[in-house]
Amino acid sequence: MREIVTLQLGQQSNYLANHFWNTQESYFTYGAEEESPIDHNVHFRPGVGSDGSETFMPRTVIYDLKGGFGTLRKINALYEIDSDASSSSLWPGQAVVHRQQPIGASGYQESLDTGQAPPELTTSTVRYWSDFNRVFFHPKSIIQLSEYELSSTVMPFEKWHMGEELFASLDKEHDLLDRDLRPFVEEADQMQGLQVMTGIDDAWGGFAAKYMERLRDEYGKTPIWVFGAQEPFRGLPREKRMMKLVNKARALAELNSQASLVIPIALPETPLPHTLQLDASSPWHVSALFTAALESVTLYTRLRTTDRMYSSNLGNMTDLLNVFGKQTIANLEMSITEAPQPSQNGANGNSNGLNGRGENVRSLYETGLGEDGSESGSQKGTATLDIDLSSPQDLNLGSNRRRGKKRHVFSQVLADRGLQDTEPTDEEREIREQGANGLRRRPKVHK
Repeated sequence: MREIVTLQLGQQSNYLANHFWNTQESYFTYGAEEESPIDHNVHFRPGVGSDGSETFMPRTVIYDLKGGFGTLRKINALYEIDSDASSSSLWPGQAVVHRQQPIGASGYQESLDTGQAPPELTTSTVRYWSDFNRVFFHPKSIIQLSEYELSSTVMPFEKWHMGEELFASLDKEHDLLDRDLRPFVEEADQMQGLQVMTGIDDAWGGFAAKYMERLRDEYGKTPIWVFGAQEPFRGLPREKRMMKLVNKARALAELNSQASLVIPIALPETPLPHTLQLDASSPWHVSALFTAALESVTLYTRLRTTDRMYSSNLGNMTDLLNVFGKQTIANLEMSITEAPQPSQNGANGNSNGLNGRGENVRSLYETGLGEDGSESGSQKGTATLDIDLSSPQDLNLGSNRRRGKKRHVFSQVLADRGLQDTEPTDEEREIREQGANGLRRRPKVHK
């Protein structure tokens, strides 16, 4: 059934994943005349609620700190149970329960609970990632780590060793894989892989590195993709920037040896296209941009297998990108195109759309030229998209003193969404023929 089990580690990853799950929820169809192109069994698991009703919930395990879940409860409307602590206590005396002041529900969640049209979300109304959540999670998916508190000023969860020590202590006491992950893995008939969403520039990087060691020991041949989210650097003091860079470097070094593919994701410090309005201080906005790229580039893993032309799996894509066997770190780029404009005869005058710089997207990977007409740094035949989420500012690749430094592309996977012309161009046919005959070594471009 090609199941994928997801691991969410930390606040950054939960913002990212929540957008992802909301998108998957939007693919559901409920009319007999309409069929979704998505195979929902890949990411969702069937179950039975406390009242005997059938449920359909994400195959995911969510870790976050105390206070990080906001208004999200471990027990939801589909799994209501007796939560009275005194009823299950072995203490013969009278139990005294101390409750922390609960977090008030957002207007968006209240509207969903009452069945009313929810209000429009804004950066001021989204306080936690659960404030814009539209799906129910299984109680086994919610794992709160009470050893640290979100946004604590006394002991912030941001240093690498904190994540390593936290995982070591929890795994020694509970065996996290057996307790949290194995129930979801054993439900899968033919699991195609694991996807891990985590922060890599804070203590969650150390937590993820130790978790990956255990995953690789347990699932030696299973494809494991890691999406490493990072907070924007702008406005941070120098000491904190340096600490985040050190955490990221250690995370990439550790994950590179364990994961099948590692995709670091960061907001570019260069200006975004004028067509894109984004508040860099809002994790809700930033994670939405990340998810737009992540969801599109992995769409083929959950398409129905009846459409063999487009459906694939994590293992196949790993082989296409990792051409020499040791290239496990991949860049993620994207372009948000405008809708095709109809011509006078009714046909699509621009079937491929324009990106934020007003360029035809297909022409970018036909010619390999940048906006100024010069070589863009990647080889001819590869795409040059206008939003680079791989944080090239770490190496100053875009500065004048490094402009001559070209980034070599070994293999590239292009995912086009919308009404696109899928027929290969003359340029692409030439590249394929030359590669097949061994006359010239070109980067491998897969669509």
